[in-house]
Amino acid sequence: MKTARLMRFVVVMLALFVTSLVSAQAINSGAQPIALNATLGESLTLTLSAATVNFTLAAGSAANAGSTNITATTAWTLKPGRTALGVYAYFAAAATALIDGSGDSIPSSAFFISDNAGASTALTNTVAFGGANAGLQIATVPITAANRTSSRTDVMVYNINLTGGTLPQLPAGTYTGTLNIQAQATP
Repeated sequence: MKTARLMRFVVVMLALFVTSLVSAQAINSGAQPIALNATLGESLTLTLSAATVNFTLAAGSAANAGSTNITATTAWTLKPGRTALGVYAYFAAAATALIDGSGDSIPSSAFFISDNAGASTALTNTVAFGGANAGLQIATVPITAANRTSSRTDVMVYNINLTGGTLPQLPAGTYTGTLNIQAQATP
């Protein structure tokens, strides 16, 4: 009889233990979804190290260097489908790149840029921006999956060549103009 009672006690205790284990298990709600949207916009920026270059001109001289080099930093994040990036320097008009108050002018063909220690080249091309025959493509970067987000730096050295044609006959004066540097990503 003691054994039967002991067995009943063990069975009741075991039942209580199992019941407490079952009731101690976690209960979960249904999962609730959250839609996530993240946008990385396409961007193209170009910044310059300075906004002014001064020249002290000597009549008939080929060497009229600018007072400072300009560093252009181009940074981009592009969408797939863009195939090239170009960096351009240009004037609004080829004949009047720099002009004085009397109408005398220095043409873009007398303005030279050396990019990243390369050859010094006159601004005589028609480019994506500016006037006809008044520009120069500074750089071309093929865009691939590996460089859709990247940057480049161009260090530009400027010179005004006052030899040839009517340039040695320029009168004394202050000649001013605006050189534009701009980048473009194309499909």
